[in-house]
Amino acid sequence: MVKQKTIQNEISLLGVGLHTGKEVTMTFKPAPINNGFTFVRVDLEGSPIIEADANYVVNTQRGTNLEKLGVKIQTPEHVLAALIGCDLDNVIIELDASELPIMDGSSKFFVEAVEKAGVVEQEAERNYYVVKEIISFTDETTGSEIILMPAEEYQVTAMVDFGTKVLGTQNASMKTISEFKTEIADARTFSFLHELETLLDNGLIKGGDLNNAIVYVDKEISPKTMDNLKVAFGKDSISVKPNGILDNLTLHYPNEAARHKLLDVIGDLALVGTRIKGKVIANKPGHFVNTQFAKKLAKIIKIEQRNQVPVYDLNLEPLMDIHKIMSILPHRPPFLFIDRIIEMSDSHVVGMKNVTMNESFFVGHFPEAPVMPGVIIVEAMAQTGGILVLSTVPDPENYLTFFMKIDNVKFKHKVLPGDTLIFKCELITPIRRGICHMQAKAYANGKLVAEAELMAQIAKKQ
Repeated sequence: MVKQKTIQNEISLLGVGLHTGKEVTMTFKPAPINNGFTFVRVDLEGSPIIEADANYVVNTQRGTNLEKLGVKIQTPEHVLAALIGCDLDNVIIELDASELPIMDGSSKFFVEAVEKAGVVEQEAERNYYVVKEIISFTDETTGSEIILMPAEEYQVTAMVDFGTKVLGTQNASMKTISEFKTEIADARTFSFLHELETLLDNGLIKGGDLNNAIVYVDKEISPKTMDNLKVAFGKDSISVKPNGILDNLTLHYPNEAARHKLLDVIGDLALVGTRIKGKVIANKPGHFVNTQFAKKLAKIIKIEQRNQVPVYDLNLEPLMDIHKIMSILPHRPPFLFIDRIIEMSDSHVVGMKNVTMNESFFVGHFPEAPVMPGVIIVEAMAQTGGILVLSTVPDPENYLTFFMKIDNVKFKHKVLPGDTLIFKCELITPIRRGICHMQAKAYANGKLVAEAELMAQIAKKQ
């Protein structure tokens, strides 16, 4: 069992936003279990919180940008990559401006801050999404594609091809998250000269200098552009190195661009909100395709979690056998539809029924194609919930249970002779005055077969 982790002590960094040019103080703080990564805008009234959630991505034009209820967070991807790369689960990130600091254009300084703050395990198990089948997303406009496939641990491969001779085709891979700190974290962001010209002309790169972005020169620099670059970067002279990048920077790796794109993939996929056990292959990744895939994956995970089938050892001695059940429920054959109670707490109960060909309802439903009626499945879920509510009174044999309401009933798969049904009922609200409001689900063959919201009341026998 892998435990969740957070930082031991809070730590602050001071930097400048790449696009806004504003100074920003960012503070990492320890966070409670299941908090995930959350941003707090301490410069705004009420210190609003924005979760690192793919559903809050509003645009990806110049990095990943989040917005919740009008509150914005700009370019969080390098910080999020560092937190994942440091194997963290829960961190609060306080900011006094909208844009996170660019630092040197990599995750290096954020990793160093985490290591200085220290990492501690927490008393909760880490949740993983275990990839069981291939999931993909393709941007038809650009041809960018992300594929996620089964693997024993989180792995990422990035392949970049911008169609330029100066950069060429590059690949980078991370076989295990432990490689992030030494192989990926210090890979810096980059831009092409033609992109830089557009950004400068529109005043959109106010915090940049030649120390936080690699600039690949993919065209001849005009005298006007050269003068603009000198002013923007505060340099008396600027030249192009033989490898096609502007001076004042030395590449950390020949494939530094691919490594940084891999870093961005990790940061953007952190917005899924769940750690991944699987291999990511990103072909020509960018923030748009990364975050679109993150949204798709987050939706898949949410659906799977909602429909997740609980697993119980049916060979263990049940909490209640049929005799104990009949001492609590007023129902009797042929209208008693649960055989065992597997577990129960103050807020939930789990029951079981073996469906046999001998069930009375199969005689007419249907003679040539026996299928368990949906209304009987709902009744069986209600009887399971009845055990929970009748267990709250000292003399359940003196009570009857009556339906008050049934809502949001869905039948997803047929139940046939030979199936074993598992019923799980969880309270939506606490039991009051004998009224039980619960969410009920029925499972068979590893699938959710039916669900409903049920409300029932117990009343004393007249």
